[in-house]
Amino acid sequence: MSTTSRPIAATPEQVWSVLADGWLYPLFVVGASRMRDVDETWPAVGSKLHHSVGVWPLLIDDTTEVVEVEEGRRLALRARGWPAGEAHVDISLQPGNDATVVTIVEQAVAGPGALLPKAVQDPQLHLRNVETLRRLAFVVEGRTR
Repeated sequence: MSTTSRPIAATPEQVWSVLADGWLYPLFVVGASRMRDVDETWPAVGSKLHHSVGVWPLLIDDTTEVVEVEEGRRLALRARGWPAGEAHVDISLQPGNDATVVTIVEQAVAGPGALLPKAVQDPQLHLRNVETLRRLAFVVEGRTR
């Protein structure tokens, strides 16, 4: 599993408010190009984000589903992005002094991506999640000013 962390200059509640608004995901998730719908119960277990991945005109419609949630602390997701496959994504928030450390743990679990050796898969996921957390920080910190 690839693990990537970053401190964000905000409270866990402020970070969670962005994660709990499914319409914001294309602003920070690398690869998500648009949101088509968000289940009303997001981010409850079983709720889904209905997104598209890719770049126009090569967009693929897919979903991401919540598999576990600890309100304000942790969100575990089953992210689909076929034909690349599916990934388990765990996002956790750890309060600090003047920041919240956000950690993403991700692993491809189905499809072609899951066939890649860990030594190939992890660096690619890490680079993607470095940028995802950078974008998340922009959104969260921009909203808290």
